[in-house]
Amino acid sequence: MLALAGLVISGAAQAEAMVRVRAIDILPDAKSSPVTGVDVSNKIAPDVDLNWFFTKNLAVELLLSIPQEHKVTLNGASLGKVSHLPPALLLQYHYPVGETFRPYVGAGLNYTLFTDRKLDGGLKLETGSFGPAIQAGMDVALQGNWYFNVDVKKIWIDSDVTDGTGAFVTHVEINPLIVGAGIGYAFR
Repeated sequence: MLALAGLVISGAAQAEAMVRVRAIDILPDAKSSPVTGVDVSNKIAPDVDLNWFFTKNLAVELLLSIPQEHKVTLNGASLGKVSHLPPALLLQYHYPVGETFRPYVGAGLNYTLFTDRKLDGGLKLETGSFGPAIQAGMDVALQGNWYFNVDVKKIWIDSDVTDGTGAFVTHVEINPLIVGAGIGYAFR
């Protein structure tokens, strides 16, 4: 308990927040079982995250995005589109190298809310998915409180697919790798 109080007190003295805006490339690694041949399209999209530093090394990141839409195919034939909102919360460890280079790693939890989950032929995805998320990235100081950021995340997303009667058809894993670059601003 004393250690936690010490962390909070030292965090108040070190407190920093950062907002980052990035362009990301979402690269799904789709798999399904028992049905094979399911694929989910790549997507380039905007991304925003908020960081709160407790110390110069420990931070928490909230990854925000707008709903994303992906095309879904089965052996090359269209099954329609699916939309999802994938916020994630990650605990990060930053290890500053000098004043200009701040690499970090993080791990946390993702909740994906499928907002448009109907596919052709009466197929439907579950409403949401919880899964782990990991990341690695770096901030490079530009000028003042501005930073250039590069970030790579792996997020595990899965869902069951049912038919029009609610009967199980297949389990789909989307599991995207998300690669992004953008800028950040630190509030000190």
